[in-house]
Amino acid sequence: MQIKTKGLRLWCCTLAGGASLALTPMTTTVAAEDTRVNGYVENATYGREGVGLSKFRNTLQLELEKKAGDVGIFSNVSFNATLRGSYDGVYDLNDDEYGRNAGGPVQLQDQAQGTVPHGSGVGSPASAIPLPPGNTFGFDTSRNPNEGMVVLGEHLHGQDNGVAFGVPVRPCDKDDRGCIDGYLDKDSNDLRYQEFNDRADFIRELYADFDYNFDNGNILSTRLGKQQVIWGRTDLFRVLDVINPVDYSRNNIYDELEDIRIPMWMLRADYRMGPTEVFDGLAFDDLNFQVVWNFDKFRPHDIGQCGQPNVILDAGCFFRGMNNLWENGGTVANFAGATPNGGLATDFGPGQIGIRKAHMPSWSLSNTQLGLKLEGVYGDLGFSLNALTYRSQLPSLRGGIPATNAFTGETGVWPSLIAFDIHFPRVNLVGGSLDYYSQGIDTVFRVETAYTSGEEFANTLRKELYSESDVLRYVIGADKNIFIPALNESQAFLFSGQIFGQHILDHEREQRTYGEAGIPDYEHNWTATLLIQGFYMNGRLTPKIITAHDFRAQATAMAPSVDWLVNDNFKLTLGGNFKVGNGAREFDDCRSCNPWDPFTQTPGVTGQQPGESAGLGSYEPLGRFKSGPIGMAQKEDEIQLTARYSF
Repeated sequence: MQIKTKGLRLWCCTLAGGASLALTPMTTTVAAEDTRVNGYVENATYGREGVGLSKFRNTLQLELEKKAGDVGIFSNVSFNATLRGSYDGVYDLNDDEYGRNAGGPVQLQDQAQGTVPHGSGVGSPASAIPLPPGNTFGFDTSRNPNEGMVVLGEHLHGQDNGVAFGVPVRPCDKDDRGCIDGYLDKDSNDLRYQEFNDRADFIRELYADFDYNFDNGNILSTRLGKQQVIWGRTDLFRVLDVINPVDYSRNNIYDELEDIRIPMWMLRADYRMGPTEVFDGLAFDDLNFQVVWNFDKFRPHDIGQCGQPNVILDAGCFFRGMNNLWENGGTVANFAGATPNGGLATDFGPGQIGIRKAHMPSWSLSNTQLGLKLEGVYGDLGFSLNALTYRSQLPSLRGGIPATNAFTGETGVWPSLIAFDIHFPRVNLVGGSLDYYSQGIDTVFRVETAYTSGEEFANTLRKELYSESDVLRYVIGADKNIFIPALNESQAFLFSGQIFGQHILDHEREQRTYGEAGIPDYEHNWTATLLIQGFYMNGRLTPKIITAHDFRAQATAMAPSVDWLVNDNFKLTLGGNFKVGNGAREFDDCRSCNPWDPFTQTPGVTGQQPGESAGLGSYEPLGRFKSGPIGMAQKEDEIQLTARYSF
């Protein structure tokens, strides 16, 4: 793999600086035996193929615990805090990729002229294409100039006779085009100093633990404050572990969940019954009932803002480009008169297509989230039964909003028009988990499943361009230690495998004149993961490889790494992240959805009704859901070096 040197000219000296910081001795003063203070400093430096430096994050984390013992009617009282601050220098060291100088002018495909610059499509003053009187095509290029942009998806695919438009990529204080208020509107400091924001994310955790002992021997254990609540028994892909949102902008799906869950202000109460006989002859070795009340203001996943190194599914770029189209107008490639052979680049005006706004749920009692869990142990079998009502942490695009007909200037709600608001619907989940240790084969088996109602999916068969569906998800996994004498005669290797399944139960898809229309996500899909980890030098040298394969997308990620514990405090990790397989996929892009009948009827299609898609497809925007997070990251191969000093 060739790594472009741009942005890496300071790599050697910055690594040396990070390593020297990690090696600097740090001391802590402990006031009493019941007080604990520890933490770490870390430098993570990543280089990405074709880009150069993609991360230069320096982190300081402090973990504090104060045990107070018995306080009034409560026992085992303790106070815990985790504080984390970081600075990612990639926005300064490689600012022409991820900072104030990112992007530039863009060219967009046009069937008649080959390509045209942004601002020169049908509807522009330079266009020679006659339009009906009263049309409102065209936009003010002084408000939306051809600078500081990339073409949507250009790092993954060509325009190939499909949808394409310019997307601003500079921080929102440098260029506010496409920055969605309250959702994806990070400025330079929000990107550099990720934890220092209006949600006080530098307070990673802050909670109090306390127990109440009942006369019957049962215990009510309570944790109140900002925290992570971990449900489920699997990793990488979440099934039950959905209480906390996740920050995918740190490292896509590949970081440990403990590091990328976004802690929330919650109350967690566990009624611990210990060994319990429920029915005559049915006795559990342990039984526990848990209530979780997430009373924090709603927060979605951080999917990454366009202009960051990690934008899962490239969705943040699609959102930013679409909001820019709504607010300022813009040029869309191959749009007017489109067929599979392309179309004319078209200049839409403001308020005609795009994303209008994000409906971020305000705080109210009805917008809080409540979960219940019963868990126990019966012999070698551990189990849980779970129920949760919450808001989707992923955005849903809902059409059916008022917009301007570019041909007539009339404002109304048009069927299947690609004009949206972002919503976060209410979701209800029920599920459970099992883990079983088989002594005979020395293997732990894990099963986890969840059934949800209320999730929403893009759907080009519906005039609102979305529909609701119940979803079944599950994970089946196994962990086993296996000796491989040829590689290590004294210590076993850990093998951990799992397969994640997702089934959209109300899936809709139909064949139309030019291709399939409906829900782009696969009705049934599976992703398998495998971890192999070895141990050398009494556990101080730990090589491992993690692989993940998306069966329907035919995309694979491989993450080899070696951890070297230099001493009890200092650890170096050298790794990589590489992808193989298919990247972007095509699906119905709704150019042929005929919202402004009869002006937008699709050439070559007879009897097309208003709002009826002819199935004309391209890579953007919905192909990303067929590619999945691994397929959409095919051009993000990296080499990674991390130095951590713990104290």
